Amino acid sequence: MTVPRLFVAKVIEAGAELALDAPQAHYLLHVLRLGEGGEILAFDGGSGEWSAEIVKARKGSCCIRIGRKLREQIIAQDIHYAFAPLKQARLDYMVQKATEMGASLLQPVITAHTVVPRLNLERMRANAIEAAEQCGILSVPGVEAPVKLEALLKACQKGRIVVFCDERAAIAPPLEALGSLKGRKITALVGPEGGFSEAERELLLSKEFVCPVSLGPRIMRADTAAVSILALVNAVLGDWCRLPAQM
Repeated sequence: MTVPRLFVAKVIEAGAELALDAPQAHYLLHVLRLGEGGEILAFDGGSGEWSAEIVKARKGSCCIRIGRKLREQIIAQDIHYAFAPLKQARLDYMVQKATEMGASLLQPVITAHTVVPRLNLERMRANAIEAAEQCGILSVPGVEAPVKLEALLKACQKGRIVVFCDERAAIAPPLEALGSLKGRKITALVGPEGGFSEAERELLLSKEFVCPVSLGPRIMRADTAAVSILALVNAVLGDWCRLPAQM
């Protein structure tokens, strides 16, 4: 991908001239060293992907003119990723990878063994935007404020299935367990580094809308588990299973 992509938090339409915020202007003008006439791709998460040209470039400001639409908007997958907050470096990685793997919403969950009770939500959003720009997707996942596990389950009981990554579940092919969930709205749930407490695990397993899944015989780090469960969900329930056959 040789032309840089930029997420614009404004409604895009053909011919519109949009002023970029200061960090975006700095990125285009000083990091990428583009100037007036420079070409980029722009998307707003709702109207597809557009060609755009830098038409005004000043020391601290930049304006782009929207050209033609290059790709129609694709409806984002309804796959939520719920997780116990991690320390910053691993959290940054996890947000980026969950975005690349097609999660439509990132939901931090406070558990008994959570070691990072406070989160920088703006940093999470920035990481999600950067990942979306780099991997070619047309939408950016929502980032929600942290909730307690009980609140997450209460919200999910209204129509979502919670795919619970259970370290103590019997080791069995996870694709078989997920295969029965086709057509359902999915929330994938990964616990903290220390695992869920016994009371939390009992609470999860008591809910009929919770589907426990084993990720195999190895104990994974939480950021690794994020990639693993979202890959499995995509393979069975997400856009991977809808890819056209290669001729």
